[in-house]
Amino acid sequence: MDKALAGYHFFFGTFAFVFGAVAGSFLNVCIYRMPLDLSVNEPRRSFCPACKKQLPWHQNIPLLSWLFLRGHCANCGARIAFRYFAVEFLTALLFLAVWLQFPWQVAIADWIFVSLLIVGTFIDFEHFIIPDEVTIGGTIAGVVASFLVPALMGSYGRWSALGTSALSAALGYVILWIVLEAGKKAFGKKRIRLAAPTPFTWTRKGDDAEFVVGDEKGLWSDYFSRENDLLILLCDEAVIDARPVGKSDLRFHYNRVNIEGEEVLLDTLESISGVVHELQIPREAMGRGDLKFLAAIGAFLGWRAVLFSVFAGSLLGSLVGLATMLIGKRVWSAKLPFGPYLAFGGLIWMFFGQSLLRWYLGLLNP
Repeated sequence: MDKALAGYHFFFGTFAFVFGAVAGSFLNVCIYRMPLDLSVNEPRRSFCPACKKQLPWHQNIPLLSWLFLRGHCANCGARIAFRYFAVEFLTALLFLAVWLQFPWQVAIADWIFVSLLIVGTFIDFEHFIIPDEVTIGGTIAGVVASFLVPALMGSYGRWSALGTSALSAALGYVILWIVLEAGKKAFGKKRIRLAAPTPFTWTRKGDDAEFVVGDEKGLWSDYFSRENDLLILLCDEAVIDARPVGKSDLRFHYNRVNIEGEEVLLDTLESISGVVHELQIPREAMGRGDLKFLAAIGAFLGWRAVLFSVFAGSLLGSLVGLATMLIGKRVWSAKLPFGPYLAFGGLIWMFFGQSLLRWYLGLLNP
């Protein structure tokens, strides 16, 4: 009987790991295509990001193909990022860990949740966005999963679990919305006094523009999250489409600039340049995708996970931010995504939440 039980656990554990690796291969497709607005279904087969050649099946075996090809495309020789292997391996490990810890109904729901966290995390790290397919779709999936598997909410009643899931999602969104609005009022402007007068350029790039100050370079849209966001340049000299305006303060909204009382639409301009000695840039405490991401965490794990994820994510984010400043000088335009830290908090709660809760209650009632 013991051998039969051991065989059962080995078989399903192996299945969970292999299925996780296969799922991770699909998650790689989502991570690459979603930010580029490409279909995750067409083309159906994966392709090399460099030469665009579709991969035959034997070059698309999860985990093994990347190792056998030594991280390079068999057709053009271009390097294939380690991220592809890492996502497949991480997904396989998490699928196995979920299967070993939870009943099968909960495990299947948590596989979906883990997949959403992985996609959101890797896209946020690379692009500083979390697609609505992950956040809004994840929230809906969590509410539906909680109705079908009430144990996700620690409940035996479907409607009770549904209500708890929906309210937890709303709590997650509202908590971060309050943080976002309060942070905007308290820290929504960053004033930078440059060590010396520094050249700057604003150059149209299609529907966007490239904004360069000294060695700092970024897209214009990266600096504006709201219609009333204001970016100010205190210039020693400036040139607007070959028209010198001398020493002036340029006050920018996303679509227009005010030059000493004269307002000009940026759509009518091709370039702005000059020398700046001080600037004020708008900034957000976090992106709005993080609000919806935390809502998805609440929909799958409940309101306690929402509170824990905010605490753990903030703590980890602060430590990472401090470490980057200690290791090397942070540039003033650098950004740190918050979604991965929320995902970390959600994972810790999913696996260890009840143990942490018992430990904490034990401290309160020794």
